[in-house]
Amino acid sequence: MAQPKYIMNIDKLTQIPEEEREKLKQITNKFVFRVNDYYLNLIDWNNPNDPIRKLVIPNEGELEEYGRWDASDEDTNYAAPGCQHKYATTALLIVSEVCGAYCRYCFRKRLFRNDIKEAMADVQPGIDYIREHPEINNVLLTGGDSLILATKKLRGIIEQLREIPHVKIIRLGSKMPVFNPMRIYEDEELLKLISEYSTPEQRIYVMAHINHPVEITEEAKKGFDALHKAGAIVVNQTPVLKGINDDPEVLAELLDKLSWAGVTPYYFFINRPVAGNNDFVLTLEEAYNAVEAAKAKTSGLGKRVRLSMSHTSGKIEILAIEDGKAYLKYHQSRDNEYGKFMVLDCPEDAAWFDDLPGNEQYWTKPKKKLESFVGANEKISGQPV
Repeated sequence: MAQPKYIMNIDKLTQIPEEEREKLKQITNKFVFRVNDYYLNLIDWNNPNDPIRKLVIPNEGELEEYGRWDASDEDTNYAAPGCQHKYATTALLIVSEVCGAYCRYCFRKRLFRNDIKEAMADVQPGIDYIREHPEINNVLLTGGDSLILATKKLRGIIEQLREIPHVKIIRLGSKMPVFNPMRIYEDEELLKLISEYSTPEQRIYVMAHINHPVEITEEAKKGFDALHKAGAIVVNQTPVLKGINDDPEVLAELLDKLSWAGVTPYYFFINRPVAGNNDFVLTLEEAYNAVEAAKAKTSGLGKRVRLSMSHTSGKIEILAIEDGKAYLKYHQSRDNEYGKFMVLDCPEDAAWFDDLPGNEQYWTKPKKKLESFVGANEKISGQPV
């Protein structure tokens, strides 16, 4: 199957009326636009509320005043250029600022601005940092999309990481299994690379980003199968997004189809309060209720998924929201508060941990590890969203 063609000019989408395209240009002038013809073919253009359309076609809500550029203060996690170290055992290498297509809800929209440089073409400083920190036993290659990298470049990174004895798990953050499955199942060198370095002792995990069951096509399943046969473990994570996958029937179908394809449902996330994301916001209660209703319709395999907030202070699991209270637990913590149980009042309009009265007693704003690093919140401070 031919590799898809990429489109970065909204005027090329003649399925959208010209008048609407003109309106969208003010958004594409601010936030980068990119998609491919394979993914566009998943859209029902006769349905103005088509979920795939909402995922990748700009919306006017992106220009509304909302959120921060770096809602989880990732700028405080950089320990070396291009390398974040938030949790003791895990390091992130920001290896790319490019994706197969750009999701309009992306929590790292800041990376796609010309004035922000967090991804590094040369990841050597990050690899050197990881080598010097034996507590790090797993490394996530992310961005952007790790599988947008040429296989030769990816091999150079993975080979170096596999030379570090304490790095047991390598994770590849990617939406390419559904944006461009052919990039996976037609690249013999990529599959060979994975089979070499994903062993029974030290696995490679593909952290897929699949938001809606429509994305799980025959091509996508062929990609999953190729990854499985190469020895990779594939898991999935997605935010719960208003107007895209907040219907319990849709979420249940997603959990089922993932389980049937051998892709582990890993996380459902609360949408981060990021600049441009206003149209996708659900309250905590709405997201929780949708997830619980979906889990009631699926098997125990689907029920493995956890609903979490990727907050500045850690991953906060939502255990329950009931009678105006939020019951929470630190599923991961930057300050070694793992497992801490929290009960907080939950106003009806609360959409993030910071919206819960009294949350501040459980965490403190972190200081930057690299004082020289200027993050998006500082750099774009005072500029209109």
